[in-house]
Amino acid sequence: MAIPKIKKQDIIDALKYIDENGVPFHNQSTKYELVTKDGKRYPPKYVVAVADHLANGTDISTDGFNAVEAKSYLEGQDFTIETKQQEKFELSVTAESVESTDERFTMDNLSLGDNYKSLDVYFKKANGEVVKRSYSKGERRNSNQTMPRIAFQVFEKQISAMSVEDKESFPICKYNPNSDMICGIYPSVDEFKKHRNTIEYLTYGYDNGRQFVIYCWNVFSTIIFVQECLKRFGEPGDQFILTYREKDEKETEAAETEAAAQEELVQQFKGYRNPFSSMLIASKNLIFRGAPGTGKSYLAKEIATDIISNGYFDDYTLLTDEQKKQVEFVQFHPSYDYSDFVEGLRPKVNDDGTMGFELQDGIFKKFVARARKNYEDSQKSKETIDKEISVQEAMTDFFSNIELGVDTFKTINGNEFTVTSVDDHHINISIPGNATVNKLTLNLDDIRKMLESGQKFDKIKDITTFFGKTFATQAYSYDFAIYKAIKAKKGAASKAKAKQEELKKYIFIIDEINRGEISKIFGELFFAIDPGYRGRAGEISTQYSNLHSDPDDKFYIPDNVYIIGTMNDIDRSVDSFDFAMRRRFRFVELRADERLEMLASLEN
Repeated sequence: MAIPKIKKQDIIDALKYIDENGVPFHNQSTKYELVTKDGKRYPPKYVVAVADHLANGTDISTDGFNAVEAKSYLEGQDFTIETKQQEKFELSVTAESVESTDERFTMDNLSLGDNYKSLDVYFKKANGEVVKRSYSKGERRNSNQTMPRIAFQVFEKQISAMSVEDKESFPICKYNPNSDMICGIYPSVDEFKKHRNTIEYLTYGYDNGRQFVIYCWNVFSTIIFVQECLKRFGEPGDQFILTYREKDEKETEAAETEAAAQEELVQQFKGYRNPFSSMLIASKNLIFRGAPGTGKSYLAKEIATDIISNGYFDDYTLLTDEQKKQVEFVQFHPSYDYSDFVEGLRPKVNDDGTMGFELQDGIFKKFVARARKNYEDSQKSKETIDKEISVQEAMTDFFSNIELGVDTFKTINGNEFTVTSVDDHHINISIPGNATVNKLTLNLDDIRKMLESGQKFDKIKDITTFFGKTFATQAYSYDFAIYKAIKAKKGAASKAKAKQEELKKYIFIIDEINRGEISKIFGELFFAIDPGYRGRAGEISTQYSNLHSDPDDKFYIPDNVYIIGTMNDIDRSVDSFDFAMRRRFRFVELRADERLEMLASLEN
């Protein structure tokens, strides 16, 4: 992403244009504001987009750059940028009316709900009693689905007593006066999809396995549904209260990415051979418990194979080597800990023969990194993939053609250095003229990001601004020198054809999960593995994040990761199995008489 070629005068012209034409709702800023001397406020990204339109004749679009880049550019042009104060809004729904403290709210455009995030929801009875949501396992707190779920929770008996015809004609959503009314409360997802084939729905479970399924998308999409519930089943004075705020730019982008990924995961083939496969896809985390010899570990691999092969195989050995990278198997034991599972310091021999320690990823973090790369790559456009391939080829060509420890490079201050080694993540350099620090390790990914951005870096300050730092680090001087050297070596355009990545499912199997000390092994990952906090919603800093090349980089488990655990019932450690883990897994008991088919196949 890069700021378009514009000048300060173009920005001034853009401000005049906005004064005359206003700012579309979807272009209003949620984080920063450009403030002029007369106190007027403008959204920085939209200002840059309009300036580009006026200067270069392009369509007004903010897709090519982010808010931080727009802020940095405008500050560099001596404009004042302030961080916008977040404002909370309150919406009340009664049988007679829908009112919001946000003046922009209107029932004639419920699509505006795409721009807001729910903060709190509750049902308030006429007598003042407040009813909150009784969350089920894995359910996200205060999501777009919370208000209609509370409606189901409060009026469950009345809704279940309705006839099929009344349920199917029950009004749910009408986005604007010209759109059709979306109707229907259905008993299953399959029945819902007969009428509306989309992932935009919610499920509410009740009465031992029965379901209500209705349309649901943004935070406003079920206002008509809950109001109709109040009209039919509520008492005078009953109301729903929703507190919400505008989404941050990152939240909007994350929601769009997650929606696309969920659509792809849902649309993938579901013809699994094993009935537990669909259960794992729905639950994310599954634990099989039972007596020794009931085939729990065997079943776990069978399910993994079934899902990875889309129902084609159930024998793990028949998977290709590439498919096997989507499955990982580990067995817990009393000595197993965080450094084995997530990350930890490991001894290493340095180039000069001395011993030292380096931070290494554990088996689970390596596995999640593969799944996360696939998840993120599957959301990239062909143009982005083309650019990444071109940059990777340029970097590979550059480092392949320099003589390590011999070829010298020079920083902007005249310090000479050589590259001594390069791996997948780091560039090790030697600085003979520096008496204090004669060796330094650079982050390879920083240079890659600079090259992929398409921005022009003329000085160290440009790099500092690009990475959102207040002060430059010592490494930036050497990053800048290597960046310039790669750019100077112009190669032929890449001939490799970019291929869009297919979103895949990744399955991690933990055998005898109860034999390890769970809190010692998982640490802060308790939060990240929760089915309700997959993706960036569950971002965490790991224990050794201060030793990472980028300490600000967060760890999360993407939506395409599924976890299977096994545990023996007769093991005494079952009784002390961490309660926090119990809440995050769906438990399935296996009995020997249910696994006779497996035993017969082994005998054959």
